[in-house]
Amino acid sequence: MAQTVLAIAEQAAGAFRKVAYETISTGRKLAAELGGSLTALVLGSGVQEIAGQLAEYGAERILVADDGALAEYTTEAYCQVCAAAIADLAPAVVLMGASSQGKDLAARLSARLNAALATDCVALKWQEGALQATRPIYGGKILAEVTLAGQPQMATIRPHTFEAGRASVQGTVEKIDLAVTPDRVKFIEKRMESGKVDITEADIVVSGGRGMGGDDYTVIEALAEQLGAAVGASRSAVDEGWRPFSDQVGQTGKVVSPNLYVACGISGAIQHLAGMSSSKVIVAVNKDPDAPIFARCDYGIVGDLFEVVPHITEAVRKLKAG
Repeated sequence: MAQTVLAIAEQAAGAFRKVAYETISTGRKLAAELGGSLTALVLGSGVQEIAGQLAEYGAERILVADDGALAEYTTEAYCQVCAAAIADLAPAVVLMGASSQGKDLAARLSARLNAALATDCVALKWQEGALQATRPIYGGKILAEVTLAGQPQMATIRPHTFEAGRASVQGTVEKIDLAVTPDRVKFIEKRMESGKVDITEADIVVSGGRGMGGDDYTVIEALAEQLGAAVGASRSAVDEGWRPFSDQVGQTGKVVSPNLYVACGISGAIQHLAGMSSSKVIVAVNKDPDAPIFARCDYGIVGDLFEVVPHITEAVRKLKAG
């Protein structure tokens, strides 16, 4: 019997996040391994028009829950709709991105459905009738392979770890009517920093740590601007009040997997490494030659970041100028 993979595609402000496309592509590959089909689920308000984009990444059937009550994410409302859709579809596998929203929603869904859940996965495969997931544990020191049981089997995928490959199909878009009961949590307001790149979505991240010595991140921001990068920070910098928590990279902050991660004045404590160790290329700048970060980076520069980083910024500027 053919089995279904359900991929929940995350959107924000009427546009899909990168991890949504990665989730769809991963779901397509799993569906092929199962010999089944891929269904995508989109939640929000006014999202009917963008839903068809998911067919470009392999979604054969796209379900749209378009309702004013879903305009802003709240755990209870989204969980209600997803649980109802899962009950109707009875999928073998449910996938979503390991974003802040995805982690929150997956945990609630798993508890409500009493379903096995593997979080922050860096590899997935269907083998011997079960989903096998590879995920980092112990602050990223070990990659554990776990086998899920029951149905559905749930997983969240780490952003920038799975390829968002195009595989255009003739996907059908269906609007579903699922009643959303009044939420005990009321959305009041959302404040966004305009023009700021989300570090979990960025291809390049430049982070500053305790070595910054204060809240003046001008040198970091200048390099980030030239690279088209997001600005991150270590926990120590956030604890000092130099950067907002939304910039924090690490075990207690955000997990990032960019193509390039530049760590400036960051020693490389295991808690920070847990949040960025899966980056494709890691560059470290630190004046302490014995800093642990040098054991984990691809390229290391021993020196004062306030002297080194401006030279890097200038070199990038000249390369861009041609």
